[in-house]
Amino acid sequence: MVDGEHLNTRFKEGPSHSPGLLLWRTTMRWQRAMTAALAPLDLTHVQFVLLASAMWLGRHGEPPNQVQLAAQAGTDVKMTSDVIARLQAKGLIAREADPRDSRAKVIRITEAGAASAQRAIVAVETADAAFFDPVDDTKLVAMLQQLAGDIR
Repeated sequence: MVDGEHLNTRFKEGPSHSPGLLLWRTTMRWQRAMTAALAPLDLTHVQFVLLASAMWLGRHGEPPNQVQLAAQAGTDVKMTSDVIARLQAKGLIAREADPRDSRAKVIRITEAGAASAQRAIVAVETADAAFFDPVDDTKLVAMLQQLAGDIR
C-alpha cells in the first residue's frame, strides 16, 4: 500500500489542483451540455461539428472533400467518413464524386442539412454562453487557442 504522504505528484494540495484533471472534468461537463442541447435536434456533437464545418467550408469556397472536412473539424478521416454516412442517411448532406480527384467524395449540405445546422448552431451557442458565463471568455479563448496550438 502506498502511503498518501509519499505520492509521487507535484500537486500536494490534491487532484483538484491538477490542470489536466480540471480540463478533463470541464470537458466532460461541457460535452454533457452539448449532448443535451443537440438531443432534441437528433444530432450527436460530432455530427453537429461535421455538419457545421461542411456548411462553413462550402460557403467559403468549393465544397470540401472528406479529408478537408476532417482536417477542419480535427477528426479522424475514417470516423469522419462513418459520421458523414449517417448524416447522408438522415438527408442532411450529399456525397458526390470529386471532379478533381476520382478517389475523393465532395460533401454538399442539403437544404434540410442547412436548416438543421442553423438550428443546431443556435442551440450550441446558447448552451456555450450559459456554460462559459462564469468566466471571461475573451481570456479563456486566448488561453485555449494557445493550448490548442493555434497561436504561439
